[in-house]
Amino acid sequence: MKRFVRYQNGNYTVTIDTKTGTKVRENDLNFFRADFPESMDIKITNCCDMGCPMCHENSTKFGLHGDIMAEGFIDKLHPYTELAIGGGNPLEHPDLVPFLEKCKRLNLIPSMTVNQVHFMKNRHFLKFLVEQKLIYGLGVSLVRVTNDFIDALKEFPNAVIHVINGIVTPLELESLSGEGLKILILGYKQFRRGEKMYQEQGEQIEETKSWFYKKLPQIINENWFEVVSFDNLAIKQLDAQRLMSNEDWEQFYMGDDGSATLFIDMVNREFAKSSTSTERYPLEDDIVTMFEKIRTN
Repeated sequence: MKRFVRYQNGNYTVTIDTKTGTKVRENDLNFFRADFPESMDIKITNCCDMGCPMCHENSTKFGLHGDIMAEGFIDKLHPYTELAIGGGNPLEHPDLVPFLEKCKRLNLIPSMTVNQVHFMKNRHFLKFLVEQKLIYGLGVSLVRVTNDFIDALKEFPNAVIHVINGIVTPLELESLSGEGLKILILGYKQFRRGEKMYQEQGEQIEETKSWFYKKLPQIINENWFEVVSFDNLAIKQLDAQRLMSNEDWEQFYMGDDGSATLFIDMVNREFAKSSTSTERYPLEDDIVTMFEKIRTN
């Protein structure tokens, strides 16, 4: 795939730098309206041996895999659709490589999220996936900060550390700072196991959220990280909009869940606006039909 790709979606043009992941939307109007999702989260398995107490997917080592090679909607995705592949632990899926090879033939742009423990155990395989352009971005969910982990991350230019608001500690963020790393801040999801953990540790979680809220301006202004990004839930929880002008907000905010995105659970064969949406629909073969059911604008 060439470095810069460009396509029309509804009333705007999308340009993606596949090397850096930078995406630009353009039109002469004051709003964007998509005809199809330009990016989507895809859960391909519910199998994972980590047992994380905040896991909003309730993944276990006995979790099932999705039949990812059989779903017809993949063949109908627009070229250059970005796919955020996760689980569970997507590395456990026996059809992961054939699925990624299919995505490559279809000119899709996959990235993948794995746990730090699985990342450290599978660095050579993950490097192979990157080198073969089977994945373009790599998200790594933080477990514990170590020097070996930081050094390993630097071998992957497009690696992004995933941290959870209310879970990541001040010491962890300070230990990661100044290393030229990229982080994605995820909102705490009170959903499934995340709800149970909140019931048991809600006071501590809220205290950590409060620290993060107060510390965020310093983290941004002092450039602790090369890139700081947020999912929509973290934007809401941390009020990230307060840190920029209205003009910058209009330039950088990528839209509400469902405006140009979609969540697909290939294990349970259902789709929704986001991974924490309780309103879900049976999976269909046509991506545009599915998108029409959840689109927010």
